[in-house]
Amino acid sequence: MKYLHLIWAELFRRKTRTILTLVSILAAFLLFGLLNGVRESFEQAGQSAQGASRLQTQSRLSFIDTLPQSLDARIAATDGVKAVTYANWFGGAYQDPHNQIFSFAVAPNYLDLYPEIEVDPKQREAFDATRTGVLVGEGLMKRFGWEVGQRLPLISTIFPNRDGSKNWAFDIVGVMKPKDKASGGWYDQMILMQWKYFDESTPYNRGQVGWYVSGVRDANQADRVAKAIDALSANSDHETKTMTEAAAAASWMKQTADIGLIVGSIMGAVFFTLLLLTGNTMAQAVRERIPELAVLKTIGFRDGSVLGLVLAESVLLVLIGGVLGLGLAALLGPILTLGSGGVINMPPVGASSWLLGLSLMVGIGLLVGALPAIRAMRLNIVDALAGR
Repeated sequence: MKYLHLIWAELFRRKTRTILTLVSILAAFLLFGLLNGVRESFEQAGQSAQGASRLQTQSRLSFIDTLPQSLDARIAATDGVKAVTYANWFGGAYQDPHNQIFSFAVAPNYLDLYPEIEVDPKQREAFDATRTGVLVGEGLMKRFGWEVGQRLPLISTIFPNRDGSKNWAFDIVGVMKPKDKASGGWYDQMILMQWKYFDESTPYNRGQVGWYVSGVRDANQADRVAKAIDALSANSDHETKTMTEAAAAASWMKQTADIGLIVGSIMGAVFFTLLLLTGNTMAQAVRERIPELAVLKTIGFRDGSVLGLVLAESVLLVLIGGVLGLGLAALLGPILTLGSGGVINMPPVGASSWLLGLSLMVGIGLLVGALPAIRAMRLNIVDALAGR
C-alpha cells in the first residue's frame, strides 16, 4: 500500500488514454452484469418452493404435440399424485401479432395447484362462472391500462375460432398477483382463459391437452411418480415425458434458445476484445516509461518490486472500470424491470455475481499486465538509460 500513490500517478500519466480504457472496461462489465442477470432469470424459471412438488407431463416428441384428455383421470389415479390439472398454449397477441402475451387455456382447477398466484375469491368465482372470462396478470393490467369488466380482444397466432378468424374476444373478470414479488416477472405477465371455451371454439383442438401438471404428495418421490406417469402411455402413439417444473421450464427455454451458450459466447467475445485493448494500453504505458523504470532500479527497487508495481497498476486499472460497470449494472437492473412492466425480470447483482466479476477483474488484470511486467523486471539499466 505504501506505493499506491506511485501506482496511481503512473496509471493516470496519460489521462485521456486511461479514461478511454476505463470506459471500455466499464462497458464490458456492465454487459457482464446485465447478461449474467438475464441468464440467472432464465435459470430461475419454474424454480420455487411450490414448483419443487409439481411435475409437468408433455409429449415425448415435442412440447407442441398434444396429449389426449383421457390421460387426466389415469394420471390422477397414479400412486403419489395429489392432484392433476392441464393447460394449452393459446399463442395470444394484443393488437398486433408481434405483440405476443403469455396466454393459456386452463382447466377449472388449474389455480388450485398454484397457491403462489393470488386471486380475489369473488374474481375467482366470476372466472369459474364466466365462459369467456379471463384472469390477467397485474403487470399486464398496468402495462395496457386494462380494467376488470372490460372486453378484451386478442389475436391467436396459432388457433382460429369457428368462423375461421384468429380474432378472439374475452371478458376480464379478475386480476392475478404473485404472492412472492420475485416471481412477478412470470405470473404478472400472463392471461388464463377457460379451457372448455377454448376447446369448443376452435376446430383444431378437439379435446386435446397441451400438457399436464401434477402435484405430488412427497417431493422426494417425484422421480418415481414421474416414471409411473410416463409408464401409462409407454408404447402408445402419445408417449409422454414427465419432469419437474423447473426442468420443464429449462427444456422449453433451450428449445427456443440456449441462453447460457448465447450469454457465454457474447461475454467470451467481449472479454477477448477487452484483453487485447487493455493489454495494448499496458504495453504502451510501460514502453513510454522505460527510462523511469530504469531509474527506479538504480535507486534500489528490486526486480520483484518493479514486477509488482506494473502488475498492481494493471489490476487497479481493471478493478476501477469493472467495479464501476458492475455497480452500474446493479443500478440499471431494477430500472429495466420497472420500465418493462415486469416483462424483463432482472435479478439483483448478488454476491455470486460480484465474486465472479471481481475474480475476472483480477484475472484479466494479471493476464494483461504479465508481459509488460516481465519486460520491466528484466530491464537492463544501462540499455534503458541509453535508450536502447
